[in-house]
Amino acid sequence: MQELHDAPLAPLTTFRLGGPATRLVTATTDDEVIAAVREADAAGTPLLVIGGGSNLVIGDKGFDGTALVVATKGVTLDGTRLELAAGEVWTDAVAAGVDAGLAGIECLAGIPGSAGATPIQNVGAYGQEVASTITEVVAYDRRSGETVTLSNEECAFSYRHSRFKADPERYVVLRVRFRLEDADGMSGPVKYAETARVLGVAPGERVPLATARDTVLKLRAGKGMVLDPEDHDTWSAGSFFTNPILDDETFAAFRARVRERLGDGVEPPAYPAGDGLTKTSAAWLIDKAGFTKGYGSGPARISTKHTLALTNRGEATTEDLLALAREVVTGVREAFGITLVNEPVMVGVSL
Repeated sequence: MQELHDAPLAPLTTFRLGGPATRLVTATTDDEVIAAVREADAAGTPLLVIGGGSNLVIGDKGFDGTALVVATKGVTLDGTRLELAAGEVWTDAVAAGVDAGLAGIECLAGIPGSAGATPIQNVGAYGQEVASTITEVVAYDRRSGETVTLSNEECAFSYRHSRFKADPERYVVLRVRFRLEDADGMSGPVKYAETARVLGVAPGERVPLATARDTVLKLRAGKGMVLDPEDHDTWSAGSFFTNPILDDETFAAFRARVRERLGDGVEPPAYPAGDGLTKTSAAWLIDKAGFTKGYGSGPARISTKHTLALTNRGEATTEDLLALAREVVTGVREAFGITLVNEPVMVGVSL
């Protein structure tokens, strides 16, 4: 287990932002992870758990406590069952599933970060989310001091949310178990309209696994959503805001605001999200509120490829990023009466 003091955290995040940690520990086994967590808890030291760093916004002052990098490794395939150590690179895990001819996570290709982070916010994209394939999550319960195994139901998954996100100080994910599908080398049913259109198939049809994965990777790359150190559009946390889910009354008021601002013939994006609920598009809201691709003149700007990504153009500080985020939130609220919610975890800062 490696230990450093006054260690920079910015290089450990995809934003490349944030000040140093008082103490930085890198754990390569489950036992080391548990030992580091127990030590911090026993001493009453604040703890920040870091995986791939793709969903973190760390304040410029850094983190006064122990930052724990989970660098555990391990991929186990048994039939259609896939078990991943929390520190495994997610994109590698997707490749392992595709290479084994198993469907269920192929449309989650290109998402940066670690396997252990996927259940926390119920990672999803292009018609798939991990809640559909996760069977169990093995985690260290800081409250009981024991390692526990939580079933899919106990994880309480919902849109970009879970039991782990609802109680972020309690669990440290150690392993994630999935049950994938053997569909004779074919993908899961294609659910996302854009993916189906590019593939030239109807929604619900299947395509070869590698074709589905490669298509998603191309779509993500075109939006700056595949990490590339030479491309500042990828110096981001991907989607910075979640898509709003509105009840019927709120959605009706929102539609009225849209017509008032954009004209009677304009309808906002609307997708069923459960009984009496409708999901709309954060990217659409941002764009129609006047924050187009490339918006901004400072070191933090909206991506030139996707309005939902806020980016570090190379010299930004966290405060630069937050100033842009607050401007977008205020502008969307004033235009449409909807308050956007950040998707990345804020460390030492808030909107």
